[in-house]
Amino acid sequence: MTGADPAAQAAAAASWSGQPARDPDSDLPDVAVAGGGGARVPHGGTGAPSGGASYDAPAAGKHGDPEGLSLGELFAEVSRDLSTLIRQEIELAKAEATVSAKKAGKGAGMLGGAGYAGHLTVLFGSIALWWALGTLIGLGWSALVVAVLWGVVAAVLASRGRKELRSTPGMPETTDSLKKIPQALQGNEEKNR
Repeated sequence: MTGADPAAQAAAAASWSGQPARDPDSDLPDVAVAGGGGARVPHGGTGAPSGGASYDAPAAGKHGDPEGLSLGELFAEVSRDLSTLIRQEIELAKAEATVSAKKAGKGAGMLGGAGYAGHLTVLFGSIALWWALGTLIGLGWSALVVAVLWGVVAAVLASRGRKELRSTPGMPETTDSLKKIPQALQGNEEKNR
């Protein structure tokens, strides 16, 4: 397999080892799904996991024929499947929150640097405007005009910033997935599709 595509090598190794294939160029975490496969947690937080992965439970259970199982074995299998589902939902929520936090942290750092540079620009621009207006109406009145101007700018920016924060999505995939659990527990899986 020398000279082959790294993704193809990873897929071949995964099929041999029983592990989900992982794209070596991706920075997204793998999240295990029922049925043994792996799903890549997408960037952006909308839509289904990339690769079309879904939570598929085995139709006949691990023992093949479900009618050959005792009631205790059935309860144990249901308990095991429910435990697996809950662990998967927690992993999905963690992965989604991690991706969102990294993206928000990077943006916040850049905004902090831009804010500092903008602060210096505003400071020296305001001093220049204050002195320029001071030659026309006096330094005291020109300082008041510049202060009122920046008060209006601050009010507009605060209003728009609050609006942006309110429109920030949380974790839509996790929320959607958690809404489906009660129907699945009641045996109404077809309503979740």
